[in-house]
Amino acid sequence: MPSCQFFKKNYLCTLKHELPFTKHMEKVIEENKQGTSLQLENKAENSKKLFIESYGCQMNFSDSEIVASILSKEGYNTTTNLEEADLVLVNTCSIRDKAEQTVRKRLDQYNQIKKKNPSMKVGVLGCMAERLKSKFLEEEKIVDMVVGPDAYKDLPNLLKEVEEGRDAINVILSKDETYGDVSPVRLQSNGVTAFVSITRGCDNMCTFCVVPFTRGRERSRDPHSILEEIKDLHQKGFKEITLLGQNVDSYLWYGGGLKKDFDKATDMQKATAVDFAQLLEQCAISFPKMRFRFSTSNPQDMHMEVIQVIGKYHNVCKYIHLPVQSGSTRVLKEMNRQHTREEYMELIDNIYKVVPEISISQDMITGFPTETEQDHLETLSLMKYARYDFGYMFAYSERPGTLAARKLQDDVPEEVKKRRLSEVIETQRTIGLERIQRFVGQTVEVLIEKESKRSTQEWAGRNSQNTTVVFPKENYKVGDFILVEITDCTSATLIGKAVGYSDMQ
Repeated sequence: MPSCQFFKKNYLCTLKHELPFTKHMEKVIEENKQGTSLQLENKAENSKKLFIESYGCQMNFSDSEIVASILSKEGYNTTTNLEEADLVLVNTCSIRDKAEQTVRKRLDQYNQIKKKNPSMKVGVLGCMAERLKSKFLEEEKIVDMVVGPDAYKDLPNLLKEVEEGRDAINVILSKDETYGDVSPVRLQSNGVTAFVSITRGCDNMCTFCVVPFTRGRERSRDPHSILEEIKDLHQKGFKEITLLGQNVDSYLWYGGGLKKDFDKATDMQKATAVDFAQLLEQCAISFPKMRFRFSTSNPQDMHMEVIQVIGKYHNVCKYIHLPVQSGSTRVLKEMNRQHTREEYMELIDNIYKVVPEISISQDMITGFPTETEQDHLETLSLMKYARYDFGYMFAYSERPGTLAARKLQDDVPEEVKKRRLSEVIETQRTIGLERIQRFVGQTVEVLIEKESKRSTQEWAGRNSQNTTVVFPKENYKVGDFILVEITDCTSATLIGKAVGYSDMQ
């Protein structure tokens, strides 16, 4: 998904393998994960059943792990069988109209089952909860409980309200809640890769985005609690961490509170503050046998210090998801993006200069209000300049609650949006193929994550640049760091043969 979430038409083209995060988030939406019900190891002493589904960006899936942890202490074990659930929760997303319509259909299905099992309770979590609280509870009366992203610790109290026959609601946005003291239950984990949340909320008021209104203002998590969570994952055998946030590059810990209030901090707080470059470097130094990724970045907040950390440490992956949204400075201004085309190009230059082996991906919106044909051509030319390895591309679709919906007319015809989107996708396809071919003949380091989808005789993992690599299993196992000689590639996957363990093993 990263940064902020997008409100765009349902024309997603990933041009890429399955990603572990998203964006962002500027939030990247993993289509194959949508609606996944979560299951974790049962506790014998727990007698109640929780069914929880998640939609949207990786932040929502991460939040569902926090919810499962909180409710496990309240006597709930998770189940994937909807019919046997005592409590059904759906963690929702407002990123696209399709996401909201899907959730509504699921709520209808939940309520059909509830007619057969009247004691079953239904709750909505996440961004839709905040935006549509009155509709769900008062007008449509289709749920028992509505809980916003900052109120999950209040779930035990809200459940008591529901059990006593009252509707329950808490969508209050917090100035300091980061869930740093909640140890998430790792749901559907491969035991190798994990996400660790470092920020919540967003201060960037992009006109196409509703995140500041649904997730609140930006605040950062105590670095000590972040390192403790990573330490626990390291001890459990995890090998790769993705640092997660709406906009990780603006991470700033000065003892707690909103980022916007940093100018009111004491001299001592300012002197001892920790920014994202320092946090990333501390992670790399403290856990040299673990790999680190992060998601997502906002161009205006990515500074040279972060780029230098990426270049300095082998275990910081050589990959950045760097959403730009448009190649036109004029359109970027309409979007309230705090950077110009020229500033973005300078950032790209600096990244390639310090980390020449890096891979960069993008998010792009076509047909944003007032976009002209010249603006579109500037987007295509920027893509060629930046040489993105892959991207996430959408046609703009007006979403309720955004500044664009209130202030800008959706004036680009649908057929023009679609045509421009096709040209953006084709441009990315051409560049992406050229970029992936550079790995053929190289030996790359790969962390084995799972069995390949195409063959039970092959492993699949990713290199530092976030490209999927498949190769014969031999005697290697999931969680191994392997050196793989690349002999061939498709448009999205590298093919090779293992030649031994890497120094990370």
